[in-house]
Amino acid sequence: MATGLDTFDTTIQESNLWLKDLMERLGTYDRHHAYSTLRAVLHVLRDRIGPDNAAHLGAQLPMLIRGLYYEGWRPSGKPTKERHDAQFLARVHDLLPGADEAEAKAGIHAVFDLLSKKIDRGQAVKLAGILPKELRDYWPTFIQTAAQTKSSAVS
Repeated sequence: MATGLDTFDTTIQESNLWLKDLMERLGTYDRHHAYSTLRAVLHVLRDRIGPDNAAHLGAQLPMLIRGLYYEGWRPSGKPTKERHDAQFLARVHDLLPGADEAEAKAGIHAVFDLLSKKIDRGQAVKLAGILPKELRDYWPTFIQTAAQTKSSAVS
């Protein structure tokens, strides 16, 4: 479907590629499930990393995905304080009606893996580095290692 506006056509195409990549990571053909998972994980991550970091991440997302990322955002009272895997997982699970805990956990891993491949690597390392260790474990190993190395160098 062409809109006649290059900006819109490009973001639709780019957003579809993100969803396709996520569907592969999730092992599903259900675009709605992939969309819901992407939305849930991005919202929980956005609220956890604070307004400044959320804005930096948002700037790297395709325009259409950026819209779903910012949907309903209220930056006051952020960042949220999830420090443990169970708290973060529960927030994602709450946003995925019908999904069990294993699906929510797989979704977090899949979205973080997608982000590690689609956004600037330095930004992914920074995001992983500001999260507590339990939450950092959702990122792919190469991002975890880089975040640990970076935080050790700063210490």
